[in-house]
Amino acid sequence: MKKNHKFSLLLVLTIIMSLFLAACAGGSDTKDEGKKDDATKDEGKTEDASSDGASDGGDLVIATLSDAALLDPQRSTDVPSANIQTNLFEGLVTKDKDSNIVESLAVSWEPVDETTWEFKLREGVKFHDGEDLNAEAVKKSFARIQDPDVAAPRAFIFEMITDVTVIDDLTVQIKTEYPFAPLLAHLSHPAGVIVSPKQIDLEYEAMKNGEEPSSVMNENPIGTGFFKFESWVPGTEIVLVKNEDYWGDKVHVDKVTFKVIPEGGTRVAELKTGNAQIIEPVQPNEVADLNSTDNVTVDEKVSSSLNYLGFNMDKKPFDDVRVRQAITMLVNVDEVLEGVYEGFGITANGPLAPGVFGYNSSSKPIGYDVEKAKELLKEAGLEDGFKTTIWTNDNQQRMDIAVILQQALAEVNIEVDIQVLEWGAYLANTAEGEHEMFILGLSNPVGDADYFLTQLFHSDNKGVSGNRSFYDNPELDKLLEDGRKEIDETARQDFYDKAQEILIEDAPMIFMQHQAYLTGVSGDIEGYWIDTSGYYKLQDVKFVK
Repeated sequence: MKKNHKFSLLLVLTIIMSLFLAACAGGSDTKDEGKKDDATKDEGKTEDASSDGASDGGDLVIATLSDAALLDPQRSTDVPSANIQTNLFEGLVTKDKDSNIVESLAVSWEPVDETTWEFKLREGVKFHDGEDLNAEAVKKSFARIQDPDVAAPRAFIFEMITDVTVIDDLTVQIKTEYPFAPLLAHLSHPAGVIVSPKQIDLEYEAMKNGEEPSSVMNENPIGTGFFKFESWVPGTEIVLVKNEDYWGDKVHVDKVTFKVIPEGGTRVAELKTGNAQIIEPVQPNEVADLNSTDNVTVDEKVSSSLNYLGFNMDKKPFDDVRVRQAITMLVNVDEVLEGVYEGFGITANGPLAPGVFGYNSSSKPIGYDVEKAKELLKEAGLEDGFKTTIWTNDNQQRMDIAVILQQALAEVNIEVDIQVLEWGAYLANTAEGEHEMFILGLSNPVGDADYFLTQLFHSDNKGVSGNRSFYDNPELDKLLEDGRKEIDETARQDFYDKAQEILIEDAPMIFMQHQAYLTGVSGDIEGYWIDTSGYYKLQDVKFVK
């Protein structure tokens, strides 16, 4: 009886934690809470044209800053790529508008014991290539993302999974190494989708012939989603078309084209002229103009992302904590964000955003203190300054921040060269550690401290997996490892409080802002929304007559 009582307690705690974490969905690279209540926020409408003045059909055009880097959902790491993949692929579970865990390819799930969950799959689902969704397909997808030869950067999200067992054609069990409270939230991550088993076979065949992982999927990604892939002209556009055989409610538009338009002014012109129905991102200084334009509005969405200035701790002098702290003290974050983002978004007090499990509202970041910064640089033997670089991608806001930082550091004779890279090259080169200082952001679709802090700071994830600061601290690693194994909410919070204290003191990065996503939306459409990770939600979008 004692054993059963212990299991029951753990089981209840696991379920409670899973439900709590499911409600904490996370951020992205850039947005803030919607302030308008108009047709563009009226997501979820499913009435036909006769009742709501909208109609099926039409080609939806989205003008966006950056192209996707990879179309393989198990090996990409960026939001522009995920924005394509989330329309093509589905996981066992997903999150709704309120960040609750809801059905997707699984119609039900329940814990079998403290480390095992059983999922019942949806019947009659087919992949875009005609393959059936079944338990073997689920097993195969998780085996691929955990395969070291595939080298999936997000494999750590599922490293606690020890076995995926096929019970019958539509029943699968997932076993974890230890009771893991946020398992359902992790399964909702874009990397946890189920991929065509036939395409996985083709991927492995290509790898045997010397091809890189993703070579097949990048050419023709195949999932079960409501859109199907049609074409990709790198640097120009990606086209998706309606999946007529989709198992659920079909999309309303016939086609969606993601057009890569790096210039903000050109994106704005595309929206105003009706050549695009959605543009993203909108620059803060463009908001007033767009909101005063007929048939156009700017949607704002609070994110739980983090924008940050990172230091490559493998490069001198950033291996010295005094230098990192000094530069942090030289940056007046509030002034930078007011100047660049014009009040949109939230100033960060640490790595985690409000609403993410593990967030500590009492965290106190290193403050702005020029004199103390000079003292620290003198202690480090750098009172005469030094030369360095700041890298950023071709994002206007980040480029503006780089200029402000350049000017601030010049006050203490730190000479900064700004280098702007194309998005794909930026991701690849920072993953290889070729940078010194860099400006980047990270989304948190899981909504839990484990995912976010492990990705950014655990020593196992240096480089492409997310730790581009190349931070290495055994004490922090232990706190993160203990935190993910703990199911008691209060005990978990203690681990993450201590972890955040260490990170603020060690200053591997300047925690700058939880951005507000600003999206320009045409009045010609309705049903569009964007989640706190910055992912476009297009299933219910339709044109208004």
